[in-house]
Amino acid sequence: MANPSLSEYLAQSQRGLYQSVFGPEYLMKQSYFTVDTATGIFNTTYGRKVWQALNNQTRFFNAVPRTVWGNTAGWRVRTDRGSGRSRPVTETGSLPTVDISNIATVSSLPRIVSTTFGASVKSVFTAQLEGGIGDVLAMENEHAQLDHVKEINEELLAGAAYLTSAGATTTFTVPAAIAKHFKVGDAVAQFDTSASGHDRTSGSVVSGVNTSTGVVTVATGTTFADGDVAYIYTRAGMTSIDDIVSEDAMAVGGGQARTRAYDLTLNDRTAGAWNAAASVGSNSGTGRALTLTLLDTAIQKIRENGGEPKLILLGHDQYFNLERLLNSSQRYMGQEEFQVGVGSERTFPGTRTGLVLATYQGIPILPDADVPKAVATNDGVLGSNIYVLDTDYLEIAVAQPTQYVENRDYFAANALVVRGLLYTMAEMRCKNMWVQAKITDLNA
Repeated sequence: MANPSLSEYLAQSQRGLYQSVFGPEYLMKQSYFTVDTATGIFNTTYGRKVWQALNNQTRFFNAVPRTVWGNTAGWRVRTDRGSGRSRPVTETGSLPTVDISNIATVSSLPRIVSTTFGASVKSVFTAQLEGGIGDVLAMENEHAQLDHVKEINEELLAGAAYLTSAGATTTFTVPAAIAKHFKVGDAVAQFDTSASGHDRTSGSVVSGVNTSTGVVTVATGTTFADGDVAYIYTRAGMTSIDDIVSEDAMAVGGGQARTRAYDLTLNDRTAGAWNAAASVGSNSGTGRALTLTLLDTAIQKIRENGGEPKLILLGHDQYFNLERLLNSSQRYMGQEEFQVGVGSERTFPGTRTGLVLATYQGIPILPDADVPKAVATNDGVLGSNIYVLDTDYLEIAVAQPTQYVENRDYFAANALVVRGLLYTMAEMRCKNMWVQAKITDLNA
């Protein structure tokens, strides 16, 4: 057979590049990738790489130190020095009264996060043909890994309490933008604003979350109404930084919440107690502008409690608010860009004069798109919170590193599909809540 001419070779090499015998269907999300329906894996393609319009950044997860779980299910905390055990003694005076320290216990157990994907055996084969997307399992595995770490980051930054705009015995509604903070399996309590009372005994467990409408479905028990506060007192997933930086009767959108972390009881996070945050700066659900005084107070409280802030965590809205705030009073000569490392992350490039932020008072500033936002008394969404953290006492303890399991048991699945699973067993631990602070009820 004669060698093809250059024009014939180009024509053959481009076959299927601009058309597909399978039609112009586009890649869409479904339970399994198949080729038999209009939501198949074939599309008019100019290349096999699948790009995505999703934010997969996980900055807070990358910034928090990670450690091996170790042989422990918790730790003990010394919460007072004892009464009158130290005092001046005169030459022949009596000794101080013997007293002992108060030792409290904290329980911390690992949580499991899982991510699944799957494809039919037919789609696995035909995805390699013209118009396909290549190795569909490899593609989904790659994307599932991104989704898995993103889920962990969202759990670490899940808000703990929000105001409801409607409710019933089995549902309540929050703004759709913040519905993702409620996860299936979370136990939710209620603050009834009309009666100024808490209902924490009915065991309302989240069974479904609609992130498009903001409707959260719970087990029958607590009756939610417009203006009530729904707050999470037991997480199905990892403990979030908002659970940790909390206190009893914390103001939420004009109501209050008694969030908890680890095995702390429901009403013992009194402001100033050993298990409360250094400072929770709220404004009763009324938005206000960020000021340096608010930020300085959070830093001051941490230092008064014996800590040293290592990280300022905020949303991108507060990042720009803080930048504008410092620009108005900045005096500088020359500029020199620099960055600060936080865990495996780095801050945005900044200047030592502060015109583009990298640090404040020497503390690295790290914006994360998943930082939770506050709610106003009218159910509206305010700006993101600001967390000032001493990360020396924060860690992500890993009991089992991320595992990948693939299953091709067609009889068990009762379908000709290949299924994949990623799971991680870990938990965020805070050894000292008294050196963490939060500023909330800020304008965007």
